[in-house]
Amino acid sequence: MTETPEIEVVIADDEHLIRTAVAALLDLEPDISVAAEAASGTELIALWERRVAEGLPPAVAVIDLQMPGPDGIDTAAELLRRTPGAATLIVTSHGRPGYLKRALATGVRGFLPKTVPAATLAQVIRTVHGGGRYVDPELAAEAISAGDSPLTPREADVLEFAVDGASVEEIAKRAHLSAGTTRNYLSSAMAKLGTANRYEAAVRARELGWIL
Repeated sequence: MTETPEIEVVIADDEHLIRTAVAALLDLEPDISVAAEAASGTELIALWERRVAEGLPPAVAVIDLQMPGPDGIDTAAELLRRTPGAATLIVTSHGRPGYLKRALATGVRGFLPKTVPAATLAQVIRTVHGGGRYVDPELAAEAISAGDSPLTPREADVLEFAVDGASVEEIAKRAHLSAGTTRNYLSSAMAKLGTANRYEAAVRARELGWIL
């Protein structure tokens, strides 16, 4: 009887505790091995380039959506540019329709919330490794019901952080953006939603299902 081929995985998440916990859980799976970990998209891209240069087979990339520097989808796009058809999947606490649509358009094969059990993540890794796709059913349903949002993913980000009345500086820190860039995103979102301030824009976007 032949052994099941081992699936190598690389993980990118800026939260050390989450990253190491996920790695430990995946290493318990008999057919999955975590080959490397990265704390940012930039670090994962460099790691991926080293693997390509060394002639190693493509690993399954498990990428957090929200990280400093390039976000998870931009990071996946870079990996796919270097290795077309690579198996990439996004895990996120921000499962908005705009992100899901952008990820699928980029070529990401999997999209699921961080709340899924480790066994589900392992099964999705097997699915995308085998050439399949997986989108969390609840996120897919939300994307359909919300319709097309005029907000870009980053505009939706800053509005979500504005719901509790946070200052521009606080929003910028949470979104890993400069204060000036944050103001620009907020102004653009307010104009699209026809509101007088960022709080009203956030409330309106939430009512429409465009932010969580």
